[in-house]
Amino acid sequence: MSIAVPALIAGLLVLSTHVPLGIQVLNRGIVFIDLAVAQIAGIGVILADQFGWEAHGWAVQVAALAAALAGALLLNFTEKLWPEVQEAVIGVVFVLAASAAPILLAENPHGGEQLKDLLVGQILWVRLDALLWSAAAYAGVLIAWFGFRGHIGRAGFYLLFACAVTVSVQLVGLYLVFASLIVPSLATRTVNRNRLACAYGVGIAGYAAGLLVSIATDVPAGPVIVWTLALCASGFAAFGAVFAGPAGQT
Repeated sequence: MSIAVPALIAGLLVLSTHVPLGIQVLNRGIVFIDLAVAQIAGIGVILADQFGWEAHGWAVQVAALAAALAGALLLNFTEKLWPEVQEAVIGVVFVLAASAAPILLAENPHGGEQLKDLLVGQILWVRLDALLWSAAAYAGVLIAWFGFRGHIGRAGFYLLFACAVTVSVQLVGLYLVFASLIVPSLATRTVNRNRLACAYGVGIAGYAAGLLVSIATDVPAGPVIVWTLALCASGFAAFGAVFAGPAGQT
């Protein structure tokens, strides 16, 4: 079971920022922003690899963050111009970034493996150094969000979001980034009291169950956790909200 401990820590770190940010994303009606920004961050990682930079070095992190921040600033700009179609714009940005990945990897003999890692992640093989710097980055995001969210504005939200997603997509992959952000917040959308705590509970249960199932069955952890998150969310939506409070928002 020792392999599950670092993986669970990685999941808890991702949830620490994605649950509160996910509630905000759902309230703003920009559900697919995480897919778009995470995919753009992944393009940064792919480009850094093509330049021959060390896979886990700081240059790659800078490239991924720069790409994500550029994407976030672009989406902040489009929301100012066309707020009524922002979700559609986000979808277009995502599909463009997603289409760019296989193009950039077309001549890479390991391109298929890299693309799979970007989407599915390798949470069971997370490195200790990755956990440490990820924890530091998430701490900064959480301090900024809970301490100054009333003052950061729309652009600040997009930039914080880009920072969190850049870390997460390299830690757990694109599918889990989206599931961690949206599924717990969606499951608790009708909860009035303690919504944030309930959303964290759904996320933790989903990650723990998924890791147990993955290890027991030798099935890839990322896709399994996506499913267990959805199942835990469905269970909470059906039964847990009865005990959490009536409809409303945090």
